[in-house]
Amino acid sequence: MPNTHICSDVLSRLMRALDARSDAELARALGISPQSVSGARRRGEVPPAWVQSCAERTGCNAHWLFFGQGPMHLPDPAEEDGRAVADGPDVEMITIPLVEARLSAGTGSLEVNAGTEGGHAFRGDFLRRKGNPRRMVLMRVSGDSMVPEIFDNDLVLLDQGQTEISPGRLYAVGFEDAIYIKRIDMLPGKIILRSVNPAYAPVTLDLRGDCADQFRVIGRVLWSGREYR
Repeated sequence: MPNTHICSDVLSRLMRALDARSDAELARALGISPQSVSGARRRGEVPPAWVQSCAERTGCNAHWLFFGQGPMHLPDPAEEDGRAVADGPDVEMITIPLVEARLSAGTGSLEVNAGTEGGHAFRGDFLRRKGNPRRMVLMRVSGDSMVPEIFDNDLVLLDQGQTEISPGRLYAVGFEDAIYIKRIDMLPGKIILRSVNPAYAPVTLDLRGDCADQFRVIGRVLWSGREYR
C-alpha cells in the first residue's frame, strides 16, 4: 500500500543528494517534469528509476536513498578512476584533474592538449553535493567576457555529467571549434549565451538550423577560483 510519509522521506533524501531546494529543482535534476514529482507525492510512491539515477549521478548509497539506512555515501573507489583520495580522521579529499584546455570567455580561442597538468584537491562531501566527482574536471579561463564574476586565467570546476540546461546558470559550452563560459537562457528553439561584462552583447543561437549540430553543452560550472601573483 502506498505510504505518503515514506515517499516524502525518500524525496527529501533525493533532494538532499541532488542539492535541490524544491520539487521543481528536483525534477530538473532528475530530468523529469514537476508534475511527475507531484504525482509521486500524491500516489505515495517513488519510481525506483529515480533513485537509481540519483545514485549513479551523485555516488550516493541507493540503500540510504530508499530506506534512510547505512551511510549516505559508500567508500569511493576513486583510485580505480585515477583520482587521488586522501582519507584523514575527519575529512575526505578528492583530487580533480586540471586538463590542458583553455576555455575562452572572450575571443573564442581553444587550446587543447591530450594530457593534464596536475589537479587540485576538494572536500569529497562538497563535490558530491554538487554532482558526480568522476565526471568533474578543472579548466582555465581565457578572456574577460565574464568579468567581474570570472577573470582571465581563473580556474573553473566543471561537472561534465550536468549538460541539461537550467536557465540562468553558468555552463561551459562549445560552438563550432571554440569553447565558452556563459550564462544560458532559453527561448523556443533558441539558446541565448549571456556574458557578465557589458562590453559583450548576448549571442542568440537558433538551434532549429545548422547551429544545432555545432552547439554542445560541455558541463555546468560549479566553482571558480584564482591564484594571486
